[in-house]
Amino acid sequence: MSARIGVFGIGLAAYWPQFPGMKPRLEGYQRVVEDRVRGFGGAVVSAGLVDTPEGARAAGQLFLREDVDLILCYVATYATSSQVLPVVQKSPAPVLVLNLQPSAALDYETADTAEWLANCSVCCVPEISNAFARARVDFHVVSGMLAEDAAAWREIADWCRAAVVARAVRQCRIGFLGHTYPGMLDMYTDFTMMHAQLGAHIEVLEMDDLQKRVPTPEASEVRRKLATARELFEIDANVAESDLEWAAQVAVALDRMVQDFALDGLTYYYRGLDGNEFERLGAGLILGNSLLTARGIPASGEGDLKTCLAMMMMDRFGAGGSYTEFYAMDFRENFLLMGHDGPGHLAISDARPMLRALGLYHGKRGYGISVEFKVKAGPVTILGLTQTADGKLKLIGAEGESLAGPILRIGNTNSRLRFALPPAEFVNRWCMEGPTHHCALGIGHNLARIGKLASLLKIPLAEVK
Repeated sequence: MSARIGVFGIGLAAYWPQFPGMKPRLEGYQRVVEDRVRGFGGAVVSAGLVDTPEGARAAGQLFLREDVDLILCYVATYATSSQVLPVVQKSPAPVLVLNLQPSAALDYETADTAEWLANCSVCCVPEISNAFARARVDFHVVSGMLAEDAAAWREIADWCRAAVVARAVRQCRIGFLGHTYPGMLDMYTDFTMMHAQLGAHIEVLEMDDLQKRVPTPEASEVRRKLATARELFEIDANVAESDLEWAAQVAVALDRMVQDFALDGLTYYYRGLDGNEFERLGAGLILGNSLLTARGIPASGEGDLKTCLAMMMMDRFGAGGSYTEFYAMDFRENFLLMGHDGPGHLAISDARPMLRALGLYHGKRGYGISVEFKVKAGPVTILGLTQTADGKLKLIGAEGESLAGPILRIGNTNSRLRFALPPAEFVNRWCMEGPTHHCALGIGHNLARIGKLASLLKIPLAEVK
């Protein structure tokens, strides 16, 4: 999915007859900006070079009509703020003011007025910022050079990529299968709040919706799913063929349900009773949901809708996004063990993941196949989505490192994570942000981009560091 990025340049119509050739030169600079933005995954909606108040109003209507996710104001030269503000007042999209100077410095001995004006982007950025601030326009400024400025363009790229993720969140359809794990008060989620604050659609599903899609064991889709499992996973010797076959049948049913309901993510939990069909279905979900998560359809257990969305955010940034929680504190080697039963993001495993047979799922009904792996060593980010006492959504994140070393061999994903703070102090600070007990674990340090996503979604991000 591409974000729709509105781009407009600004200039002053009075300059064009005074300085022939200036307008085409500035329009060329703007094409450079638009081409770079396309390279960041944005679908550019260009309003051209706006140089009059009338043109500003037309540009504003264009961005509103095209439902842009982010507006880039390229300051090509001086322009009065009265012909800039109307462009951004109609659309609710945040604005990024690009103060990108073409030249590293003016030649003070030879530069004339035209050359200065072609490089004076900084002239009106304070004026525009004042107008935006007083009009309560959500804006940010990136200053630097048009070319050969890695820091400035990295900032712009992060904003554009965050806009891609924001659009994916706003337009997503998340399936809610079954119910929340009983008694987990932090998991309970107001679906209307999700619609209102994120735009995400929650599709409430019954276990019957899954059950009716389970194929027979001899179906060709099941054979293909079994072949995929054998290719992707190391299979422990204690895995019974009948359990693997059942997991493949359920995985096919999940694929069908995801397609039929056009789902972008899934959160699930169901207890069942006395070995009935729904209990068996609920216990057979882990393989299929790990495969879904690996292909960009995050699946979170225990009915944790908020963490499903955090996993989606991480995945759309290309960071993975495994379902995890705090397991233990290691005070000898100064790390936190974090993991969970259920689906993990296979793309960020440090080795071929393992399928293990469990005689029981701790704290849950059922038994069967579970996935075990450790996130690859290197920089990582954890991201939680929680709800405050006043009903507002809030992101919580931290950056750390995944360490090499042994993990628990209990059929769960689990990793050794070290953060800047000692384990006890980190947990204390994390808990003071009022988190849910699950979060998404991804590779790389991503908080700079996540902060921009939070700004685009208009929800706060608390960084624990």
